[in-house]
Amino acid sequence: MINKKIAVVILNWNGAKLLEQFLPSIVSFSDEATIYVADNASTDTSIEVVKSKFPSVKIIQNDSNYGFANGYNVALKNVEEDYYCLLNSDVEVTANWLTPILSTFENEKEIAIIQPKILDFKNKEVFEYAGAAGGFIDKYGYPFCRGRIFDTIEKDLNQYDDEREIFWATGACFFVRKEVYRKLNGFDGDFFAHQEEIDLCWRAFNLGYKAKYTYKSVVYHVGGATLNEGNPRKTFLNFRNSLLMLLKNLPKNQLFKIIFIRLVLDGIAGVQFIVKGKFKHCFAIVKAHYSFFGLISRNLKKRNAIQKQNYYHTKSIVHRYFVKNGKVFE
Repeated sequence: MINKKIAVVILNWNGAKLLEQFLPSIVSFSDEATIYVADNASTDTSIEVVKSKFPSVKIIQNDSNYGFANGYNVALKNVEEDYYCLLNSDVEVTANWLTPILSTFENEKEIAIIQPKILDFKNKEVFEYAGAAGGFIDKYGYPFCRGRIFDTIEKDLNQYDDEREIFWATGACFFVRKEVYRKLNGFDGDFFAHQEEIDLCWRAFNLGYKAKYTYKSVVYHVGGATLNEGNPRKTFLNFRNSLLMLLKNLPKNQLFKIIFIRLVLDGIAGVQFIVKGKFKHCFAIVKAHYSFFGLISRNLKKRNAIQKQNYYHTKSIVHRYFVKNGKVFE
């Protein structure tokens, strides 16, 4: 029996149709991996679909819907392969997608986290919003990608066909060494979903680990299959979790200043939602701030002893994007 070093773990909640659609490519192109479906107590036919149509796939049954963050934390406790691939259920993979990942982990010991090139499943000529060609973060904690800044998404013209260090990798297709994931105690359960992967990458960075992007591995992501962009719940989670991430990871001498400015910028975003008639999204920001304030004490205790100064781009992409019309990664 071949000792497989990669575990491809697909977190699922009531996604029977997605599993039927996307598991075939994963099973076909993942000979180097053991494939798991980690089910967050689905009430649909997900388990039956996997058992009947994909017998080679192992099933991990969580006893509740723990969300994305704790869903993986619970499921991965008993997954012992050396490297984890945390893969969304709405991702189509391609031939040899795992080969460059395994090679990088085996030959570059300082690399703890890897992201492949992520293109849009619905339009395979453009990058996908969630991760594109690797993530960074600006002065005020706004995440952006090579290939996507705010809502501007680039066409794939091979401009990011390279291999380089990045600041964060998307949770849509997130490769991480098991030992590092466990050293960091996995994702932060307070996040529930959204930006927990950026927080984990930031914590890894503060401990001296590196994240890398490779164009040699390509996947196609639907995006928004679980919670689409128009859902106020997504607005709440993104705004609340971004503040939590700053609170936990900013250098001490930047903490108050950056969070204060970010709260002001959030207020401006709320006004924009009102102008557009999106009142539920404005209310979601208010709820996000109340939730953040309620979690301050608990999350201050999570701050690591080390917070690096050179953690982000020192400029604001808000100013560059909205004032200077800078809509392409530089």
